[in-house]
Amino acid sequence: MDYVRLINCMRCGMCLPSCPTYKETCLETASPRGRVALVRKIQEGQLLESERLLHYLSLCLDCQACASACPCGVNPGELVADFTCERKERDGLGFMEEVILRHLLPHPDRLEASVAPLRLYQKIGLQRVVRKLGIMKVFPEPIERMESLLPALPRRPLRQEIMEVTAAEGSEKGRIGFFLGCVMSLVFTDASRATVRLLSSLGYTVITPKSQVCCGAPNMLGGDKKGLEEAARTNIDVFNQLDVDFIVTDCGGCGAELKKYKKNAELEGSEKFSSKVRDISEILSLHSEELSKKFRPLPMKVTYHDPCHIAHCQGIRAEPRKLLRIVPGLEFSELEAADSCCGSGGNYNITRPEMAEMILDRKLETIRKSGADVVVTGNPGCLLQLKEGLSRQMPEVRLMHLTELLVQSLDA
Repeated sequence: MDYVRLINCMRCGMCLPSCPTYKETCLETASPRGRVALVRKIQEGQLLESERLLHYLSLCLDCQACASACPCGVNPGELVADFTCERKERDGLGFMEEVILRHLLPHPDRLEASVAPLRLYQKIGLQRVVRKLGIMKVFPEPIERMESLLPALPRRPLRQEIMEVTAAEGSEKGRIGFFLGCVMSLVFTDASRATVRLLSSLGYTVITPKSQVCCGAPNMLGGDKKGLEEAARTNIDVFNQLDVDFIVTDCGGCGAELKKYKKNAELEGSEKFSSKVRDISEILSLHSEELSKKFRPLPMKVTYHDPCHIAHCQGIRAEPRKLLRIVPGLEFSELEAADSCCGSGGNYNITRPEMAEMILDRKLETIRKSGADVVVTGNPGCLLQLKEGLSRQMPEVRLMHLTELLVQSLDA
C-alpha cells in the first residue's frame, strides 16, 4: 500500500460530484475521499476491518472518475484495489474465486467450454420460456441478474474462427498484434471482426495469436495479484516475440489493464509490451483522413458513451468522437455526463445490483434526453449493461461498438 498517496488526499471534495456512488447516496463513506480516509485509518491501526467497513469499500466501482477530478493525483480506486489485493494475499481467495480466477479465466479452452451450455440454452429456445414465465425469480439474485445480462451469443467464439494472420489490403503499412478480449471473443464477435477488417483495410497485417490469455483485469478486480502476474507473463511472452508496431485491442477494460502491466506486474519485458498497447480508436484516428474517403453516408443520430476504462483510465476522449464525426450523414449528439459510469464495473452489476441499477437509470435518462437513435461505446461491460437497460426502457434505441458502426459505414 502506497501510504504517501493516502496522505496526499487533502479532502477538498472535488471528487464528490464525479463519484457515481456518492451521487446516489450522498454518504461520505461512499465517496472517494471517504474511502481513502477509511483505508488510511486501517493502515494507521485506528480502525479494524469489519463487514460494514468492507461494505463501504466494496461500493467503489473503480471507474476512476475521481482520479480524473483529483488535483493532487490521488487515485482512490487504485488505493482500494491495492487494499483488496493485500487482504486477499493475507486471507487467500474464496473457493469460487479460486475456481474462476485461477482455473477458468487463464485457460481459453475451458472458458469457451463453460459458455457452451448457455449457447444451447438460447438455441433450443429455453431462454425465451424462462424469461416469459419469470422462472429466474426463484433463483438467488446474482444468478437472476447474470441471466438478465446475457445477450444473444454467437455461433462460436471468435478465437476459434479468426485467422492468426490477416493480410493487409494493398501494400503493407505496418504490423499489428490484436489482443482479443475474452468477452469480445465469446459475445461481441462482430465488433472484433470489424476491428480486424478496419485495420486490414488501412494496410495493416493483423496477427491474432491463439496462445494469448485473459488480460488479468478480473484478477486485479478480485484482489488476485498473483493471477494477474501470471496472465501478464504469458501475454508479454506471446506478444513480445512478434514483430509488430502496435498491440491493439477493442476492449476498453483490456486496454487499461494491458497499459498498466509495467506498473502492476513489474515483469521483465512489461515496459516494452505496454508501450505498444493502443485502443482501436487511437489507431483509427491516425488515419481519419483516409477513412473519411472510404466511408459512405449513414443517416442516423448517434451519441457516444465514454467507458470509464477508456476515458478515465486511458485518457481517450477525442479519438472516438473524431471518428464518428467523419462519417457522412451521421448526426452526432453529445451525451450529458458522457464519461459517468453506466454501473457495469466489471462484475459490480452482479455483486451490487441495486446500486448498479440506480447508476444505470441515471445514464439511461441522459440517453433519452439526447434523442439518439444509436448509442456507441467501446467496452464489453458497458455494452452488456446498456443493452439490458435499453431493452427494458428504450428498445427502439440501438447499441453498437464503435468499430461495428464504422464498418457499417464502410459497407453502406
